[in-house]
Amino acid sequence: MALQLFGVCHAIDYRVGPEQPLAAIGDVPWANLQAGDRVFIHWRATPYNEKWVINAVGTEENPIQVIGVNGPQGQQPVIDGNAATTVPGVNFWNERRGLIKIGGSNTPSNAIPEHIIIENLDLRSARPPFQFTNDGGGSETYSNNAASVYVEIGQHITIRNNTIRDSGNGIFVGANGGQTQDILIQNNHIYDNGIEGRIFEHNTYTAAIGIIYEGNRFGPLRTGALGNNLKDRSAGLVVRNNWIKDGNRQLDLVDAEDSSVLVNHPSYATTHVYGNVLIESEGEGNSQMVHYGGDSGTTSDYRKGDLYFYNNTVFSSRSGNTTLMRLSTNDETAHVFNNVYYGTAAGSNQALIDGNGMMNIQHNWFKTGWQDCHCSPNGSINDLGNVITGSDPGFIDLNNLAFGPLSDSELINQGMAVLPELLPEYALAYEYLKHQATQSRIPSGAVDIGAYEFCGEISCDLIFENGFD
Repeated sequence: MALQLFGVCHAIDYRVGPEQPLAAIGDVPWANLQAGDRVFIHWRATPYNEKWVINAVGTEENPIQVIGVNGPQGQQPVIDGNAATTVPGVNFWNERRGLIKIGGSNTPSNAIPEHIIIENLDLRSARPPFQFTNDGGGSETYSNNAASVYVEIGQHITIRNNTIRDSGNGIFVGANGGQTQDILIQNNHIYDNGIEGRIFEHNTYTAAIGIIYEGNRFGPLRTGALGNNLKDRSAGLVVRNNWIKDGNRQLDLVDAEDSSVLVNHPSYATTHVYGNVLIESEGEGNSQMVHYGGDSGTTSDYRKGDLYFYNNTVFSSRSGNTTLMRLSTNDETAHVFNNVYYGTAAGSNQALIDGNGMMNIQHNWFKTGWQDCHCSPNGSINDLGNVITGSDPGFIDLNNLAFGPLSDSELINQGMAVLPELLPEYALAYEYLKHQATQSRIPSGAVDIGAYEFCGEISCDLIFENGFD
């Protein structure tokens, strides 16, 4: 039992693994975790084939932490859902939905878990046809929409520095009537998720009040999977300083189809996407890279607000058409500034909108010949000035996907200051650092266009060493 004395929590550290006090993850008393408790899972040569629920209440000062301890060559401990056994002493529903589940259990019985951190684990293989042993000792098969981390309900949840792969959804976060709040998904490598032939599972699929994605490396989905890379239905969504490569769409930011609480939340109609690298490869699903609005068909629930899309680097190697953004209706507005949008095909193959919505553009770099739309649009493009066009934006090394500007790049000092209504919370304070990290973004002169400031030789070596593939 944790003891509280003068605001300091004297909690318990549980250590699992070779030469540790506990041999198995199931030896941790998951039903009795208290604020400040930490579970250290040490690397071993074979995976841990165990699964469990976390339904405990930490505090901001004393969160409950589950932390992987690396092996001698930096290997993360592997938690493998294939043939996993549910740990003893817990009882929970929706076992088929996740490898690690947060919230939603009879034992332990907390209504809403809070202040939980999951960090530095390799979490994989929660999907069919894989099976597991449930909390009653029976055998079950994972559902298509199972996730490596399934947050059924929770508040102040951090998922950080994990490898998340080979599941139906890499991460799934459910709104639970607006009770799921304050989610941070940070510095993870998320790839190789989804179900072959299906559009319903994604690298991440989230809905909450207040969610931030930052510093993550998103890779392609599983071969044959048709889902999106980052799909979200949240209120108060922030996507900043991530690397997002491929998927049906890189970003699918749609309506909170099953939560009127989210739809009516004050933050629902404002979304911030900035400082990201978005990459579209040849043959990757939809030619639209970003979707903002809704997809349920109930247009009254669509986001119908403002997408602030700025200082992103968007690259397409498609030989045919690419469209930057689909806005679902004319009630969606995108404020698009300080972005570089470049493709290897002719400029005429690069369009801004799919047909609907309003897009305000200023201080962007587009390839010469760019189009408003590969269609006759119902929406509108409002050119507010200072759009630069050219044949080459002057990246450090496009072949190695090193997108920082060269010293003579047209991107340098050509951006505008971040809109005052976005400050200070959504300032350009950081930029993506290879891989799964961020570093301070330090402008010299005016802001540079794109996800990176010109950095000079020393810091460029740190950011772009060996490319970004």
